[in-house]
Amino acid sequence: MKIIKLNEANSRAQFEVSQIFVDGFYDWLKFFSKDREKLSRAFAHIFNADVFYIAVEDGAVMGFAACTNSQHPSIMLNKKEFRKHFGLIMGTIAYRILHRELETKPYPFTLEPNMGAIEFVATSANHRDKGVATALINYLHENTPFSSYVLEVADSNLKAINLYKKLGYQVFMKVSEKHAKQSGFENYLYMKYSQ
Repeated sequence: MKIIKLNEANSRAQFEVSQIFVDGFYDWLKFFSKDREKLSRAFAHIFNADVFYIAVEDGAVMGFAACTNSQHPSIMLNKKEFRKHFGLIMGTIAYRILHRELETKPYPFTLEPNMGAIEFVATSANHRDKGVATALINYLHENTPFSSYVLEVADSNLKAINLYKKLGYQVFMKVSEKHAKQSGFENYLYMKYSQ
């Protein structure tokens, strides 16, 4: 397994990242379309290739994670792309909802100058339970210029929470999810790791 920035990968990698993203977040994205291929095409543009890191093996993307700070967003949405794939009305709705939830939603705390935010950790269904997420997070700890890291995880994602605890993360804040019934979880947990 090799870990590289998305901007160093071939042009197919962006679409593979989108496919993994759609699989990982399908329960939230199916409102816009139940067609996974359509969703993958619609979301392929959103990833800031300068801050997304991918695990690659035999030319295939195994998983990814973003690492950023408040100056560089990990997600950049394009309304025209959503309209192209979902149509005028659903594309506009998708952009408005996701712009608020993914692109401009602030953390409920201030990111310190030496703090990196690890976002959108996901592994391909074909490569789960093979240490991909662990390798990505360890790589980020060793190869990005931050002395501490934070991440957000839904309280229902017990597998991820256990992994993050194993890697040295501790919960330091809990924030209630406003739409718990629709989202399927009660709280966002914010976890921190310091080197």
